[in-house]
Amino acid sequence: MTRIKRGYIARRRRTKIRLFTSSFRGAHSRLTRTITQEKIKALVLAHRDRDRKKRDFRRLWISRINAVIRENQIKVYYSYSNFMYNLYKSRLLINRKILAQIAILNRNCLYMISNEIIK
Repeated sequence: MTRIKRGYIARRRRTKIRLFTSSFRGAHSRLTRTITQEKIKALVLAHRDRDRKKRDFRRLWISRINAVIRENQIKVYYSYSNFMYNLYKSRLLINRKILAQIAILNRNCLYMISNEIIK
């Protein structure tokens, strides 16, 4: 009987995983079993951090808005929570991302918004 060579499917799967982990250091890019473990770990961490990034940006926007509101106590005399409460009460629906950009780039505009809310 002649010798039968193995197919290419398993090799193709391994090379695909190897290309994914080619930038990893040491055995994490060379050994097949370690490569598969590292690929799973990398994908799990990427999924986790996509959710975490949303949280982190929301915290950043809140802290920026709060810092600007508390900075000028003559025109604006309350905290972030009071500001957001009055914002929703007056039905001005501006999200935190836009408010944070306004707070950094044009503080007078944020003070005008807060004065309109107070009235």
